[in-house]
Amino acid sequence: MIETLANEPALNTAWFLVIGLFWTGYLVLDGFDLGVGMLMGRIFARDEKERRLLLNTIGPVWDGNEVWLVTAGAATFAAFPFWYGALFSALYLPLTLLLLALILRAVSIEYRGKGSSARWARTWNGILALSSGAIAFLIGAALALTTTGLPLDANGDRIGGAFAWLTWPAVLGGLGFLGFALVHGLAFLALKTSGPVQERAQRTLVRLLPVGLLPLAGWVLLVQVRDGVGPTWALTGLAVLGAVLAWAFARAGRDGAIFAGSAVFLIAGAAAVFLAVFPVVLPTTLAGGADLTVTSAASSQYTLKIMTIVGCFGLPVLFLYQGWSYWVFRKRLRTEHIPDAHDVRELAEHPTRTA
Repeated sequence: MIETLANEPALNTAWFLVIGLFWTGYLVLDGFDLGVGMLMGRIFARDEKERRLLLNTIGPVWDGNEVWLVTAGAATFAAFPFWYGALFSALYLPLTLLLLALILRAVSIEYRGKGSSARWARTWNGILALSSGAIAFLIGAALALTTTGLPLDANGDRIGGAFAWLTWPAVLGGLGFLGFALVHGLAFLALKTSGPVQERAQRTLVRLLPVGLLPLAGWVLLVQVRDGVGPTWALTGLAVLGAVLAWAFARAGRDGAIFAGSAVFLIAGAAAVFLAVFPVVLPTTLAGGADLTVTSAASSQYTLKIMTIVGCFGLPVLFLYQGWSYWVFRKRLRTEHIPDAHDVRELAEHPTRTA
C-alpha cells in the first residue's frame, strides 16, 4: 500500500484521500442523526414530548451534516468521472431509492410539526424512522460495493439485471452502517440530553452496541482478509479497540467517551477499508472485466489542479462553519426545555396568540 501511494500521481492520490475524508465525515456526522431519526418510532421514545426532544437534538445540525454527502458525490464526479459514472449507472435503482428516502426524511422533519392531530405526528414519525433507516442501509450497501466489487465489463458497464448489485457484501455493508447509525445515535443522545432519555440511551447502548457494530466490523474484516496489509490491519485493530472502549464507557456512563469511541471505530475502520483497496476505486467481479483505479478513472491533471486550488479555500470554510455550529448548540437538552405543542388550527383562528 505505501509503495502504491508513492507510485500514483500526487493529485490523484490526494483527491482519493480527500474523497475518503468526505465519506468518513459523512458517516460519522450524519450517522448519529440518522440513528436519532430511526429512534423517532414508538420503541425508544415514550411520548410526543420525548420525540420532540430527540428532534431538537439534531435540528440545528442535520442538514449541515448532509453537506458532506453532497460534497463527496460532487468531488467524485469532478475528480474521478469514470468512477462516478460506473457506480451511478450500476446502482441506478438503489440510488433512486436513496434520493426518495432523502426527500422523505427532509419532508418528515419539516411537516411533522405542521399538523394538530396525534395521527399526523405519528405518520410523519414513522416516515422519518423508515426513511432514516433506508438511507443508512443504502449508503452502506453502495460503499460496500465500491470495495467488494460490481459485475462490470471492460468498458465499465454493469452486466446483469436491475438487482445485480444486491449481493451479500452489499447487504453486509448496508446492515453495517444501519447498525452503526443506531449505536452512534444512542451515543449522541446520551451526550446531548439529560434525564430519562439520557438514562434510557445509556442502558440501551450497553445491550445494543456489541450487536450493532458487528456487521460493520464484518465488512472491514472482509476487505482486510482479501486486500489488507500491515498498516491497514493496524487500523482495523484500532477500530476494534474503539468499539471495546465505547462499550466499556457505556457501562461506566461516560457519555463523551462513548461517542468518541464510536467515532474512532468508524474512522479507523473506514480508513482501513479505503487504504486496503487503494489504488482500486471500483473493482469488478467479472473475470474479463477491468478494475477502475485512481489513474484510469481520474480527470485530467489540469482539472485536478483547479479543484485543488478551489478546495484550499472551500474546505477550511466547511470545517470552520461546522465546528462553530456544534459549539453554539453544545448544551444538553431535557424534556423540560420542550414547550407544549400548539394547535395549528387555533393559531389560524387567533393569529395574535403565540405558540
